[in-house]
Amino acid sequence: MRRKIKRIWIAIVLIIVVLFAGWHAYIGHLEHAGSIAAPSSGQWQHSSENKDYPDVNQYPHLWILVSKKNQRVYLINRGKVLYTMYASTGTGKSDNTPSGWYNIQAERGNSFYNSKSGEGANYWVSWKNHGEYLFHSVPVDRHGNYVISEANKLGKTAASHGCVRLSIPDARWLFQNIKQGTRVIITR
Repeated sequence: MRRKIKRIWIAIVLIIVVLFAGWHAYIGHLEHAGSIAAPSSGQWQHSSENKDYPDVNQYPHLWILVSKKNQRVYLINRGKVLYTMYASTGTGKSDNTPSGWYNIQAERGNSFYNSKSGEGANYWVSWKNHGEYLFHSVPVDRHGNYVISEANKLGKTAASHGCVRLSIPDARWLFQNIKQGTRVIITR
């Protein structure tokens, strides 16, 4: 009886390992399929792609993939990348963007400023802890001016305190269009 139980547990573990490996291969395929060239200087002022954003009403199965490795945000529907955005995620252990499965939350706003970090942003949408982790524009200073040195890191390197930074138009589109409850998956 013990051998049978042990074999069942081994089979379950193997199935989980195969499913996990398959999931990562699938994510890798999506990341590669929706790749865009490296951003140019000043890209933070423009949409990431030279095409229209998807109409979220036409894609009821739309979800968001954030790749910390690629510094990209992918809008995906039924396995197809619809749009790719340049991003900057958290920088490391204390300012990490948490990996995992989340949903777009109800909280969103036009702008915020955090005096503790000395930065704010525009067009924010919450995806974790109801206002703690956000999608938002590249950062602004206390006067509302974009911080160009930080903005130029967009799509090139991790630079945030844990949120996901986007270009101004990409952040505005997300703020105005993405539906509450939309799945957000963040990978390494």
